[in-house]
Amino acid sequence: MIQKKYILPLFLLIQIIVLKIASLFPKFIEDYYSNGIYPIISKISRTTFGFTSISIGDIIYGIVLFLVFRWFWKVRKKWKTAWKDNLLKILSFASVFYFLFHLLWATNYHRIPMYEKLEIDKEYSTEELEAFTIKLIEKTNAIHKQITKNDSVKVVVPYSTQEIFDLSVKSYASVEKEFPFLLYEKPSIKPSLISVPLSYMGFGGYLNPFTNEAQVNDCLPKYNFPTTTLHEMAHQIGYASESEANFIGFLASVKSNDIYFQYSGYSFAVKHCLRNLERIEEGSSEKFLPLINSGIIKNFEESKQFHEEYKTFLEPIFKTFYDNFLKLNKQKDGLEGYSKFVGLMIGMERKYGVRSY
Repeated sequence: MIQKKYILPLFLLIQIIVLKIASLFPKFIEDYYSNGIYPIISKISRTTFGFTSISIGDIIYGIVLFLVFRWFWKVRKKWKTAWKDNLLKILSFASVFYFLFHLLWATNYHRIPMYEKLEIDKEYSTEELEAFTIKLIEKTNAIHKQITKNDSVKVVVPYSTQEIFDLSVKSYASVEKEFPFLLYEKPSIKPSLISVPLSYMGFGGYLNPFTNEAQVNDCLPKYNFPTTTLHEMAHQIGYASESEANFIGFLASVKSNDIYFQYSGYSFAVKHCLRNLERIEEGSSEKFLPLINSGIIKNFEESKQFHEEYKTFLEPIFKTFYDNFLKLNKQKDGLEGYSKFVGLMIGMERKYGVRSY
């Protein structure tokens, strides 16, 4: 008979094997988890924790971290003599964490990719990217001019954080009319209590998989805020891939009835197109900069200054960790996947033409 202290560590091994096998059958996960169990779990979570604007998940994380550090402090002197029992306790904790993480959200990493669901080709040529970038710049310039009435003035979003959250829910209601699988119910969107640490780590927000709260970094420049919020909401409805969450965030923003949300989405897309051009060939994005209104460039500079202000040695450490985490969860591009949504945008435009955006 297996002793109790070995049960959870053994269960961890079984979980890893089962998930590895299940990941080979994305349609099964799509049908029975992502569109079966998960919507029920997520609604319950958002109903349970969405009643308050305070981030319950951040508080839970704080309590758990405190208890973990306290445990390590208590066992530090007896570690050498009791290392085996302590290791089994760590594995037991990891087993419970792993189970809840995948039951409550992370199994979505293994669902059918969105490009297959939309039946689009996400590969593109440099020429296609350049042509698409010009189209996006023209659209962004037009919206920028409509807001500011002046090419050289940056956009200042006039909304409070809560107003942006409320408009984000309406944006999903708009995009859901065209794409029913993007149905969003039971809002639970909150400014993170750890917004400053998130800024130093280089993150705009995160989804708490245990409470299904969309946590948004409240320090971000406001013109970025709508698209970032919509990105985290995409994670809430079960899209774990960062590129897909970016794509959905872009779609929800440009389909919004609010012009500031449209600007946030289009300027976000332009920035990522320019980054992708740079990945193909260094310096290849420079010829597009004169085409962009100087006020939009000032918004880009606002983002750059924000990241410079919070830049420390911690950011590359956390980003390396998260990059490897994504790769372990079938996101082979890691952090580079954030810009891979450009392929989804081009594929969508190629299939549906001008009416796409």
